Amino acid sequence: MLKTLLAQVKEYKKPSFLTPVFAILEVFMEVMLPLIMAAIIDDGIGKGNVSYAVKMGFLMLFMAMLSLLFGVLAGRFAAQASSGFARNLRKGMFENIQTFAFSNIDKYSTAGLVTRMTTDVTNVQNSYQMVLRMCARAPVTLICALAMTIKINARLSSVFLVAIVVLGVSLAFIVSNAFPVFTQVFKKYDDLNASVQENVNAIRVVKSYVRENHEISKLQKACTELCMLSVKAEKIICLNMPIMQLTVYGCILSISWFGAQFVVAETMTKGELMSMFNYVMSILMSLMMLSMIFVMLTMSKASMDRIAEILTEQADIVNPEQPVMHVKDGSIEFEDVNFAYRKDSKNVLEQINLKIRSGETIGIIGGTGGSKSTFVQMIPRLYDTTEGTVYVGGLDVRKYDLEVLRDEVSMVLQKNVLFSGTIKDNLRWGNPEAGDEEIERVCKLAQADDFVKNFPDQYDTWIEQGGTNVSGGQKQRLCIARALLKKPKILILDDSTSAVDTKTDAMIRKAFREEIPETTKLIIAQRISSIQDADRIIVLDEGRVNGIGTHEELLASNEIYRDVYESQVKGGTDDE
Repeated sequence: MLKTLLAQVKEYKKPSFLTPVFAILEVFMEVMLPLIMAAIIDDGIGKGNVSYAVKMGFLMLFMAMLSLLFGVLAGRFAAQASSGFARNLRKGMFENIQTFAFSNIDKYSTAGLVTRMTTDVTNVQNSYQMVLRMCARAPVTLICALAMTIKINARLSSVFLVAIVVLGVSLAFIVSNAFPVFTQVFKKYDDLNASVQENVNAIRVVKSYVRENHEISKLQKACTELCMLSVKAEKIICLNMPIMQLTVYGCILSISWFGAQFVVAETMTKGELMSMFNYVMSILMSLMMLSMIFVMLTMSKASMDRIAEILTEQADIVNPEQPVMHVKDGSIEFEDVNFAYRKDSKNVLEQINLKIRSGETIGIIGGTGGSKSTFVQMIPRLYDTTEGTVYVGGLDVRKYDLEVLRDEVSMVLQKNVLFSGTIKDNLRWGNPEAGDEEIERVCKLAQADDFVKNFPDQYDTWIEQGGTNVSGGQKQRLCIARALLKKPKILILDDSTSAVDTKTDAMIRKAFREEIPETTKLIIAQRISSIQDADRIIVLDEGRVNGIGTHEELLASNEIYRDVYESQVKGGTDDE
């Protein structure tokens, strides 16, 4: 895990190296100051040698300024290294997420991914900065200060050995009990973020059903659970400070008592005792720093594991070693295809065998949960088959370069998504180089040109995040236009005209027939009218092909299709 995370330091290795170097130099300056002070007291003031005292005073001032300078440089490089490390962690996670197949994405919640890239990275960043400065400073200070105290009075320095044992046992207890609680805390962060995200995304539904109080109580429950776990963790962590203070005061009292006796017995000078007190604070501050590092690392360990999990996640779908870079045509074939979302789960698609000629228009219909979307997602390799093979252009889809395949298989997903930006910006996702004329042409095919030109800014109209300032039907038509702009060999519409009226739907299908006859078109629909003029219609039932044929053939031979048709005709669906 540490190897995975530290690999993201990359170009920030230099400041990561310089931080402890300057921290150690700062420590050396600080450790020398009490010795100079002892010399000033014993050899300068004590012997009446004013010039010596002034000389050593200036030396002490110079070393203090150097210590300050080294401390500032250590802080600057630590901030640079930790901020850069956090940047690389976020970038690394984001880049790896972009490679995920749908099966990888299914493992993580959106809120969980957001928490990893925000809260978890911040925790690791703070820990990294503390480690760079304190992990060099604290041990070096501790060792140097201990060496000086032993040099001054070995018997008196034994007090610190007792202090180190007490603090070591205390820290072991705190770390072992706090880590499991912090692991639970970050899971609750995921739940909290999920609740907030769900509410914000569905705020219109919440208001239309007057469920604000319900959502508030749900969020309050998530906040309360997070608060209780955080308090539980902090109760364990907060033991660190009183134990530290008890140890500090115990050491000071012990040194004061025994040190005074040594001075009276003339086995120790006043200057040495004064230095001893300075070293006491250095040693105890070092121990306090080390305890804080352990506490911070304990808090961050859960975050580190979660970040490393994303960084090391291997995409389930990758390019072959020598990918094919050209798709010959839009023909599709499914051969003995089975699919399950997980190895230990039931197949959602079973024994799919069919051939689709290039340029055909295929309608797909079936009940809710019949795996229609999963069926078409096999074609651009958004999922890979569990068993069997999918062919596009006569070749196994697993032999194609992923980008080449997905450029030739344009898909309008069931959940239409528009991004913040102008209408042109959104449409150019299909082709970044598309000109205005080409954009208008595909919008006319998708029956979007008329309503776009009614906007004051027309194609420069700003789309809010998620497309909240356009209607569902307008959003669907813009998504279809975006897909057409890729000029694909295969066009898949996953229930993508459900929000448009039947007249507009018919106009879109007419434009497809006349303008892109060579493109293979797969249309998933709930309305019979949307697919009845297709070359063939596939009826899916519980993941199996129940029937395939023209509208007339299925009416005569397929009970499921006939039932759907009759229910829609009698219910007046097609006349709405």
